[in-house]
Amino acid sequence: MGCVKLGGMLEQDINDALDEVLSNDAELFRDFCDAFDDHAKEIELLISRLQLTPGDTALIGELFRAFHNIKGDAAMCRLSCFVDIVHSVETLLVRLRNGELAFTESFGQVLLLMVDRLELVLEGRRKGERDGTTALIAVWKGVDSLGALPPSGVNAGFSRLIDVMSGLAVGEALPASRERWLPADATLARQLSYFRELALQLEGHSALFQGRTERNLRLALETNRLAGSWVDPLQLEAAVYIHDVGMMFLPASLWLSEVPLDDAGRRKLQTHPALAAEWLDNIPGWGAAAQMVLQHHEKPDGSGYPGGLKGPEIVPGAKILSLVDTFEAVMLKQLKRGHPRSLLRAAAEVNASDLQFDKAWVEPFNRAVQLVREGG
Repeated sequence: MGCVKLGGMLEQDINDALDEVLSNDAELFRDFCDAFDDHAKEIELLISRLQLTPGDTALIGELFRAFHNIKGDAAMCRLSCFVDIVHSVETLLVRLRNGELAFTESFGQVLLLMVDRLELVLEGRRKGERDGTTALIAVWKGVDSLGALPPSGVNAGFSRLIDVMSGLAVGEALPASRERWLPADATLARQLSYFRELALQLEGHSALFQGRTERNLRLALETNRLAGSWVDPLQLEAAVYIHDVGMMFLPASLWLSEVPLDDAGRRKLQTHPALAAEWLDNIPGWGAAAQMVLQHHEKPDGSGYPGGLKGPEIVPGAKILSLVDTFEAVMLKQLKRGHPRSLLRAAAEVNASDLQFDKAWVEPFNRAVQLVREGG
């Protein structure tokens, strides 16, 4: 299936093209995804090297070829939408290769964010989900619009795109909560310290997890505060500590795996929210936190687990946890590829999701990420 011109592009066009490839040759689609993974890693490495030597023409040539290879693979799979998307990137890279544009940090960030957008769509389809296509089209239009601009316009355009893709632009806001939460009594405070120790035990299972407890806690509490304190901070803190502890009831090979899990492994891993929530719910005083833990992998469209709940059925604390948990997972993926954590790229991936999050909570989450980036 061919795609319509950019001006009339809809997410349905991309989804239909992917559906057609999957129905005609699922093995070919898997091969394309595997090859894309390899190209993505190569692009990340080349951009890291170019940030040190931005005028290296050999590296620029390799970067162009990496994107060109993605385009060639997409053409072979009859994914003309992906061909067109990558062609817009190539237009800028040709100008870079010809010396008309200079490689800058923002140039590299836009390229990485574009790769992340493509990867999000492909990962979703591998899981049987349709996610990220709306955001992919939006950034494609942004990149395509820069192709014929003078260098000063391209550089300014990169900055605007980064703001939009990473969620730094203002979105819809939640009304302020009128709830007022009681301080913890001595018993709950002691138990909270114990929950924190459990979280640190989980963190100690991998060097890649280092610092995740504090990162998750700060983002969750800041998001809640910026949204108007809809959620009891004490219960939210407990949920942050316990939400992944259920994984420790499962074989470590499932949650520390460096390779994709098969269907049976994924189903087993998906029991971890229920395991943790059941344990926590048996401790008096933590019922609200247990509900957040149970629901933190639910999605507004009902495609999440374990209950297939939809938007209004999911408690606000679980919506915060979902954002924070995904944000941390994206940064973990970066580390596994040998790159430092990028708050900007992780935020951009969260903002690219069409289906996974309650959009009203994304805006305060973006502001919380910005505070962390600025060291506030």
